[in-house]
Amino acid sequence: MNRPAEYDEDAPRLPMLLEAVLSVGSDLELRSTLQHIVDSAAELTRAEFGALAVVDPERIRLTSLFASGLSEEERAEMPTLPDGRTGLLGALLNESRPMVLADLSIDPSSVGLPSDRPSLHGFLGVPIRVHSEVFGALYLTDKRTGSFCEDDLALLRVLASQAGIAIGNARLYETARRRERWIEGAAAVTTTLLTGRPAADALMCVAEQARLLADAAAGVVLQPTTDGGMEIVAASTQADPGDLIGTVIAAGSPVLEQLLGGEPVFVEDSATDPRMTTHVRKRFGPSMLLPLQSGGKLIGTLALPRERSGTPYDAVDRLLASQFASQAALALVLADARQDREQLAVYEDRDRIARDLHDLVVQRLFATEMMLDATRRKSASAPVKDCVEEELGRAVDELDSTIQEVRTAIFALQQPPGDAPTTFRGRVLRETGGAGVLLGFQPSVRFRGAVDTLLAGPVADGLLGALRGALAAAYRRTGVTSIDVLVDAEAQVPDGTPAVHLRVSDDGRREDGGRGTAVNWYGKP
Repeated sequence: MNRPAEYDEDAPRLPMLLEAVLSVGSDLELRSTLQHIVDSAAELTRAEFGALAVVDPERIRLTSLFASGLSEEERAEMPTLPDGRTGLLGALLNESRPMVLADLSIDPSSVGLPSDRPSLHGFLGVPIRVHSEVFGALYLTDKRTGSFCEDDLALLRVLASQAGIAIGNARLYETARRRERWIEGAAAVTTTLLTGRPAADALMCVAEQARLLADAAAGVVLQPTTDGGMEIVAASTQADPGDLIGTVIAAGSPVLEQLLGGEPVFVEDSATDPRMTTHVRKRFGPSMLLPLQSGGKLIGTLALPRERSGTPYDAVDRLLASQFASQAALALVLADARQDREQLAVYEDRDRIARDLHDLVVQRLFATEMMLDATRRKSASAPVKDCVEEELGRAVDELDSTIQEVRTAIFALQQPPGDAPTTFRGRVLRETGGAGVLLGFQPSVRFRGAVDTLLAGPVADGLLGALRGALAAAYRRTGVTSIDVLVDAEAQVPDGTPAVHLRVSDDGRREDGGRGTAVNWYGKP
């Protein structure tokens, strides 16, 4: 091919080529990179019109077309994309070789180009590669200064080669960003599930986070039914999920068979795919159905359908979504295990309280019964009025203490396991329960008055501090076998002022050799 006589020697193109190469490699956003490529190519070769067709390598079809030399009105009026399988574009994409034509109007292969450009004559096209993969085709038409020449082709091939590198970097950058978003989403789901949320909220969290990450029209979680099918139990959509909840994939469905085998299902069009059998399939297009597995067992399915006109999922989407589903399944299993542990803690707490009721309350009631029986026999055999009154007084005190113990045990039963207590009674019981682990026995705790209402703020904190100190001192003494704790919100100081009284007494050995120590603390409510 000879250089045309009208070629403009006054405009050196090497600086233009270098500038174009540098500008192409300076942007990591894929769409702006592609538009810059076609604009630079048209300017470099002085072409009236340029276009860059992007091909989907998985489906061998065009996904987008970036044009140069068109007004905004012309861009908006462009017809549907060429199929990319026939004509010049098909040759560029399939044969992966440059093409130069002098006049498209007389060339029989000039089909497959946009039909809104009737005056296409000269044609120059090269494939754009990303490593060994053809990413698209870059072509130009209607050179302003004659026909396309070998220099034009050489410059365009250089630009296409550099553009392939830039596109590859942009694709890696875009993939890394998407991967980062999916990883952050999976971490957020795991953190949320392990905070102890109810099962229904946990499933909704998985569905909603996956929908946002996949840019899907809906995110749904299905769980196995008793008859071998799958039912939608949680659905996240931009609007009301409507009749999604409760939709069932019947047992024996081809999709279900594939999921039960641990394989994901990828659908190009839910409305027309014969494997999709539910009534809601008609409103959706591309879809992913991902198994939620743990230990080889299918615990559910995560489905991510897009709108009918939505972009099909690519290989990166499928990989990242599958990884998300695996981590979400693990998080769901861990959340269930956590709930099981909490339930087990409830049962263990019930057992402990039952033992306390038996060891403290029942035995004290039995001793009181024996005391009253002995008093009855004494009163029947001799005039022992003072003795009877003393014994009966002791019996009444014991019964009162027993009632307080029962109330304390009942209150402990009402505390949720694993949660920080929100009432003052719960905080006192937490302190004594912790001390009981070190002491080897549980201190006896009694409350008098409306302690939860009257004790708050600095007074409550001061009493708890005094309680900790008294329990620590009792632990350091030898021979301690029992500790009694009394919190009295109806006490008074000697001048008659209402006060809160804490009394902690134990039977340990004192420094003087005696036994028994009592610590008293007073505070104003």
